[in-house]
Amino acid sequence: MSDRKPDGPDGRPLDLMLLRTFLAVHRAGSLTAGARLLGLSQPTVTGQIRALEQRLGRQLFERLPHGVTPTSVALSLAAQVADPLDQLAAVAEPTPAGARAEQPVHLGGPAELLAVRVLPALAPLVARDVALRVTTGLADDLLDGLRAGRFDLVLSAVRPRRRAVAAVPLMDEEFVLVAGSGWAEGIGALAEDGSALDDLPWVSYAEDLPIVRRYWRHVFHRRPPSRPALVVPDLRAVLAAVVAGAGITVLPRYLCAAEVEAGDLRVLHEPADAPINTIYLAHRAGATLDDHARAVREALITEARHW
Repeated sequence: MSDRKPDGPDGRPLDLMLLRTFLAVHRAGSLTAGARLLGLSQPTVTGQIRALEQRLGRQLFERLPHGVTPTSVALSLAAQVADPLDQLAAVAEPTPAGARAEQPVHLGGPAELLAVRVLPALAPLVARDVALRVTTGLADDLLDGLRAGRFDLVLSAVRPRRRAVAAVPLMDEEFVLVAGSGWAEGIGALAEDGSALDDLPWVSYAEDLPIVRRYWRHVFHRRPPSRPALVVPDLRAVLAAVVAGAGITVLPRYLCAAEVEAGDLRVLHEPADAPINTIYLAHRAGATLDDHARAVREALITEARHW
């Protein structure tokens, strides 16, 4: 690790505090979120960024209505200082043995995936004194929280694309078209466009039929049926309603596998190329996970091989 700091245009080394603030804002994507990560006020962070820009004689960020975007100068500077600053932080601010043993791991993700797959997989860690605090929600909201430092780890149904987030593919969820046994018996064979289903009652977790829409376009190559008969923002509730006879729906296979095996649900179609969605496990780029957060991450990656 080199202890030489980058030089300004006048040849003098740049202030490490200014560089640390710069890197936090660069990774978080906003001055406010960077301030939160550093435990500083937003005006203090704004002043430090301006001071660094004055020292360099170059603009580092373009201000947007929501956040900031780096200039080419900022991208180059971040590439130069990120690794040395991370290594320096690990040396200068070591975590004392046992000091964070009681700090909870903050985990976010989709409610149904957490309930059916994730929490059972993490139960052994909880039994060994790993404290968890779990938040459910939509991917974009959770990823915003991750960048702002509210979470250690997030399970995301969309691929994180912001530079402040690092992610690995965790699992693929396959979508299946299902109905309760009563509805399934009256449907029969499906035409290539699935038109036999258009007039049936649909159950969805959102008004715009997001999963159904994806299935229809992928399998039947057209728009899905019109408005759903029942909307409930929890796929477990969608599953329960369809089992009870409310209508038909599209669900992740892992979520309804037990009901299909028991005969409470019927899969209406088995396309050769079923639609899938990849779930990602994300953490803040450059952030150092403590022992418990690393244990949660490693357990999820290991268990996901069997999902």
